[in-house]
Amino acid sequence: MRAIYYSPLIFAALLASCGNERTPRAAAAPGGSVPVRIAPVSTQDWPAVYEAAGTVRARTTATIASRVTGYVERVDVQVGDRVRRGQTLITLDARDFEIGVRSAEAGRAEAQSAIPEADSGVAAAKAGLDLARTTFRRMEELNAKKSISSQEFDEASARLKSAQANYEMARARRVQLDSKLAQAAQEVESATIARDWTRITAPFDGIVAAKTADPGNLAAPGAPLMAIEQEGGYRLEAAVDESRLPSVRAGQAVEVELDALRRRLNAKISEVVPAVDAASRTYVVKVDLPTDPQLRSGMFGRAVFPLGAQRSLTAPASALVERGQLQSVFVVEDGAARTRLITAGRRTKDAVEILSGLSAGERVVAPVPPDLQDGARLEVRP
Repeated sequence: MRAIYYSPLIFAALLASCGNERTPRAAAAPGGSVPVRIAPVSTQDWPAVYEAAGTVRARTTATIASRVTGYVERVDVQVGDRVRRGQTLITLDARDFEIGVRSAEAGRAEAQSAIPEADSGVAAAKAGLDLARTTFRRMEELNAKKSISSQEFDEASARLKSAQANYEMARARRVQLDSKLAQAAQEVESATIARDWTRITAPFDGIVAAKTADPGNLAAPGAPLMAIEQEGGYRLEAAVDESRLPSVRAGQAVEVELDALRRRLNAKISEVVPAVDAASRTYVVKVDLPTDPQLRSGMFGRAVFPLGAQRSLTAPASALVERGQLQSVFVVEDGAARTRLITAGRRTKDAVEILSGLSAGERVVAPVPPDLQDGARLEVRP
């Protein structure tokens, strides 16, 4: 076997490279000082808040179902479509209901056609009654003079009673025909309404949130076919810890932070559900949201409830440097900038809450120049 020999210089170089496997320190900025402004880290009154996560839901949601049984013939909208009140959503097969309407209309026509005959019968009975009355009066006068026999007078009286009965019967048939005609009209109206129920319309302006109906499906009364959320009316339903119940009330102004919109909305509590969930020990607080076309049901949000004020350590918002998940500031130490990792909390437009990493009285660079490096010499300017 052939031996391999290493040069002493190469061996020394390998040792040097192994010894330098440490994280190098950040180099100081070469040359002159960097002009900056500085600000002190101080304590100030910071609004104390409680945040509760929740879900955006529509204030009014309608579950669309059919009132009659029938096969779905056509579906005119899809999930996400905006609809207007009265707009046709689903059309059912209406052939059976059309037959019902025509049958009811035929019954009404039959009743209407019998009216002239009934009116003629009433008129004839009235004429017969008038004649019988006139004849009876004459017979009555003759009977008083003993000019007719008692039998003739009795026959005239009987004819009057018969004519009176015929007239009353004719009038009763006419009234009965009116009732039959009214019943036929109601049957036509009922059949027409049932036929119109095969055209399912939107109850209000909104957005189609769900759809289970497809052409060919059998629709039955009460079976959900579609869900519509009323447009412009949304609220956040947040789960609030039961210990916060005394500090939350209906009508209270709160802020709602929606991650999808990347901004906060001013809102108001509309309802506090008093029942506490036994599993999570939370209760539901409903917060009405302002009208916004970008709101959608199901969005994640947080309700921010004010709880007064507390003393907190703060720094200018312009001093914060964020790189991924790391948060840091440049602290002034002996005239040089030193990077300090911190944990930031709540923020406002001008300040940020410091949870850890800084102490009151320390000075930080604010705003941070884009080319500032750790260890750079600083020239403080007013």
